[in-house]
Amino acid sequence: MTERQKDRPWLMRTYAGHSTAEASNELYRRNLAKGQTGLSVAFDLPTQTGYDPDHILARGEVGRVGVPVSHLGDMRRLFRDIPLEQMNTSMTINATAMWLLALYQVVAEEQGADISTLQGTTQNDIVKEYLSRGTHVFPPRPSLRLTTDMITYTVHHLPKWNPINICSYHLQEAGATPVQEIAYALSTAIAVLDAVFASGQVPEERRGDVVARISFFVNAGVRFVEEMCKMRAFGRLWDTITRERYGIENPKERRFRYGVQVNSLGLTEAQPENNVQRIVLEMLAVTLSKDARARAVQLPAWNEALGLPRPWDQQWSLRIQQVLAHESDLLEYEDLFTGSHVVEAKVDALVEECRAEIDRIQERGGAMAAVESGYLKAQLVSSHAERRARIESGEEKIIGVNCYESTEPNPLTADLDTAIMTVDPDNEARVVGALHAWRDARDEARAQDALAALKKTAAGDANLFPATLECARAGVTTGEWAWALRDVFGEFRAPTGVSGAPLAVTAEAGTPLAAVREKVARTAAELGTGKLRLLVGKPGLDGHSNGAEQIAVRARDAGFEVVYQGIRLTPEQIVTAAVAEDVHCVGLSILSGSHAELVPDVLARLERAGADEVPVIVGGIIPSADAAALREAGVAAVFTPKDFGITEIIGRIVDEIRTANGLAPLEVPA
Repeated sequence: MTERQKDRPWLMRTYAGHSTAEASNELYRRNLAKGQTGLSVAFDLPTQTGYDPDHILARGEVGRVGVPVSHLGDMRRLFRDIPLEQMNTSMTINATAMWLLALYQVVAEEQGADISTLQGTTQNDIVKEYLSRGTHVFPPRPSLRLTTDMITYTVHHLPKWNPINICSYHLQEAGATPVQEIAYALSTAIAVLDAVFASGQVPEERRGDVVARISFFVNAGVRFVEEMCKMRAFGRLWDTITRERYGIENPKERRFRYGVQVNSLGLTEAQPENNVQRIVLEMLAVTLSKDARARAVQLPAWNEALGLPRPWDQQWSLRIQQVLAHESDLLEYEDLFTGSHVVEAKVDALVEECRAEIDRIQERGGAMAAVESGYLKAQLVSSHAERRARIESGEEKIIGVNCYESTEPNPLTADLDTAIMTVDPDNEARVVGALHAWRDARDEARAQDALAALKKTAAGDANLFPATLECARAGVTTGEWAWALRDVFGEFRAPTGVSGAPLAVTAEAGTPLAAVREKVARTAAELGTGKLRLLVGKPGLDGHSNGAEQIAVRARDAGFEVVYQGIRLTPEQIVTAAVAEDVHCVGLSILSGSHAELVPDVLARLERAGADEVPVIVGGIIPSADAAALREAGVAAVFTPKDFGITEIIGRIVDEIRTANGLAPLEVPA
């Protein structure tokens, strides 16, 4: 018997970047030496949202959740001694995707590369930013133009590059069901392809080249069978859409090509060792089925719910992939699920439900219109609220969180302060200093001419990529490029979805929510106010708004008047709103690590405004040492992912309001 040749493994990546370009470059070269087969660049939030490190909104965010790239010099240092012509690089970047790809191309040219051979992916999916991740900058229509111009440029000049990686990953973390995840991603793809073909920048005979470069980036949760069936349904629907809507006859061009990161926000702070088996199960969902296998996989680390993973933690996740690909016999077989009546029935059901939801979105004018109207966001907030309610009730079990909570002491987290990596707080000042040196040394006249040309192009209808390339070569900075386009396109604040979310948790007599509602009502009466008022604020650039939205919705349902203005606020704006609305509590949500800088600023501003009696609570991914420091600074309570009971959190907020106002503790029987 002839032994069947093994399939080639998927690309193995680690999502990485932090502190500075130099530190990240060292990390990339170390990971490549360990057998990683592709790079996945994490940019910091200022880079993602079009701010330079010296902007007020960048304070506390520089180098926290990724690498700061402010100009061509940073990009040179990021890829020093890494030949880009031989690399497959994924860049998780959206609003500023055109800018980062231009910098990447110029560095490749400086290395002597033939840019037509460059391989990799830019995420470049702005729709999911409006819905779930929050790193959008411009309104939907100009954003779609940037996407269109970038796709058409790459088809003509970087033919092996994937210019868009339509991302349903964050949709699942924001509450999307499998049907919503598929339907919203495919609706985004339809909006993008319709815009590209309507632009007139691609001849009819090259439509297949465009479709062939569309890729997807998905999430794999722990519901293994459902997730695997989801990927088969995704592929089937994409094949149908590209054939029937766009007339693509070549099956290779219609192939559903996707990369995956398994669920990060589903990882738990409680008993974090359980995250390892979660990660393995989630990886199997996107690798076991050959006909629906991911083309690239990156896995989170077991300790991401605690803070920033160390290189060793990332190595562990890489080794999980390598064991499956190289030690197991998975790659020796054809698809394991073909002919399974269980799988086929589930896939058929998903396809039917997804088609119905795609039709509903098209009836509303397509994905962009459904973003602007708030329909998509409200649906996600509602789905997420329902899931949170199932977790709180115990209907949906999470090991170590709402069941099997007793545990032996964990040697991995015996010293929490060394179980994660920390970013040097002085790093930001060094990055800002380097930025100022770059500006001082560049040809200022050329930089200003390039920015003027960019604005002129944006005001017209020519492709923006050539003008962006000149900005890159002229030494323009990330913030300057983005501000030039802001001047022409304006900025956009996405709908929060909070007001349209229905009641997710019942409040009948005897339920926990009914008890909290009674506490809220009685406290308001004792304070002589119609309603208790809670301000939910997201300072800084962290766009992970899921937790803030769920607190806002549950507080509303408990009888609070909620002030929630969405993401990306300065401490000054938050305090101004708190004073103007005369709130009884300020709740701050931060997942990016900037809490140590921004929360004390809010406290100081409240004190200067004469409102220091207003209790401040904080929620987010906050290491224990930082939580203690925040409480020492005057924060009334700190909540982290282990505090999964939202109704209980709202009850705690009422308790803190009572304490701050000198009211006796109030026990309301549930």
